[in-house]
Amino acid sequence: MSTIWNGVIPAITTKFNADGSVDHSFFAEHCRWMLDAGCTGIVPLGSLGEGATLTFDEKAALLRTAVEAAAGRATIIPGIAALSTAEAVRLARTAVESGCGGLMVLPPYIYSTDWREMKAHVSAVISATGLPVMLYNNPLAYKTDFLPEQIVELCHDHANLEAVKESSSDVRRITAIKALLGDRLSILVGVDDAIVEGIMAGATGWIAGLVNAFPAESVELFNLALAVRAGQGDRARLDALYAWFLPLLRLDVVPKFVQLIKLTQELAGMGSAAVRAPRLELAGAEREAAVAVIEHALANRPR
Repeated sequence: MSTIWNGVIPAITTKFNADGSVDHSFFAEHCRWMLDAGCTGIVPLGSLGEGATLTFDEKAALLRTAVEAAAGRATIIPGIAALSTAEAVRLARTAVESGCGGLMVLPPYIYSTDWREMKAHVSAVISATGLPVMLYNNPLAYKTDFLPEQIVELCHDHANLEAVKESSSDVRRITAIKALLGDRLSILVGVDDAIVEGIMAGATGWIAGLVNAFPAESVELFNLALAVRAGQGDRARLDALYAWFLPLLRLDVVPKFVQLIKLTQELAGMGSAAVRAPRLELAGAEREAAVAVIEHALANRPR
């Protein structure tokens, strides 16, 4: 079992230039900021990274930038998703060539199907390389729910399937998976506003969103929760930090989470609110409500 599935791992955003191209210079700097704050890896090309709007060549270039920026300090674990199985396999192999050290395997874009077809798809991607793999379970976004019993099947077939990013928003899933697989599979929380509950249930890592704007607070929250779970932490301090953070963390679990998190980055001085179409930046009352939440958090930011 790899040790790359522990700690806070940003699902990193993709910044765009004014002409819509990828801003590789900022992307590299952003990777370094995350690692300087204590994050343990980087997940590019995920949902938050707007992977579905990136061309194959843009994805390959971002992987090279991320690996170079990390400079061996942490593992790059790209999201592997595509319209077809063949393209997902190609991207997985490109990740190996780029120097990535792990993969986050998603269901195919758009097509949601039965277990026979879905198992064939993810199995093809998992077996395409020898890299350690994290399965991404997000039934709300991708209309595919990898049930605990199905994850057991995949683990039986693929020794390099080492982790699952659990984003069903049901912390009971963590308990169910652990009951079936014990320590065979690392479990990482994939929804920001369930991170403390997920750690208490036994998760070892956090694929985080708001970390893009608040890296120090994210790492502190994670470490405090681990310490409390071990019976050695300050519960009052954890509760206070979580209470401050929760209004922001809830921005990660709504349909416009990409726009909201990138707006948070901009207001926190950690990026730009610009998104790639078909997404549009927030406007009107929707933006005003989000800005009120973000500015309140910034005004009361803990030291």
